[in-house]
Amino acid sequence: MLRFAQYTHGMTGPITNLKKHAGSDILQTLRTAWMLGLKKTRLYRLGSHWFRVFLLLFLLSGLAACGYHTAGQASRLPADLHTVAIPTFQNSTSAYHIEQVLTEAVVREFLARTHYRVVSQDDGHADAVLHGTVLAIQIYPVTVDSVTGRATSGMVAVTMKVNFADRRGKVLYDNPGYSFHEPYQISREPSSFFQEETPALRRLASEFARTLVSNVLEAY
Repeated sequence: MLRFAQYTHGMTGPITNLKKHAGSDILQTLRTAWMLGLKKTRLYRLGSHWFRVFLLLFLLSGLAACGYHTAGQASRLPADLHTVAIPTFQNSTSAYHIEQVLTEAVVREFLARTHYRVVSQDDGHADAVLHGTVLAIQIYPVTVDSVTGRATSGMVAVTMKVNFADRRGKVLYDNPGYSFHEPYQISREPSSFFQEETPALRRLASEFARTLVSNVLEAY
């Protein structure tokens, strides 16, 4: 009776109807009410279990979707790789000095995160060579002052290709389409709309270097 009371607490309809029965009808009604309550509880627990499973899978898929991915091909780095040559990247754009900013950021990242000896010349003695080319750079306004009509913030976008191969020519990593964007505030001076060494470009170069080195090391 205590178990029945736990399952039927608050169910005023079934309790009222029980008063209309007598003898075996009462016992049958009690048994029926108890079974309905038990099934309801089991279904609730089962539903809650699958709801939690669905919620967990949804959250995990959302986290995976938030990851940053680049279209590249890579292979595991050989154990006998000790020296990496990183010559100054090529620049196919009219933006002055941008290739040096990007190259310096990649060199710093390799030195900070690997044990490899990094050299700047591809003289044939390095175990692997990293070549990069700046393919395009775009600078455009994002927000405009409604009073003056002048741009107040902008965006710099850089597209690059990278190839990392050992001295025998085997490709260790290749990505023909790196693309990075970085917002920045525009100065009131027209001459300061964009400079090759602005903080925005340096932030972009740092993010590019971190992503590139991670891709190379993780063979992603």
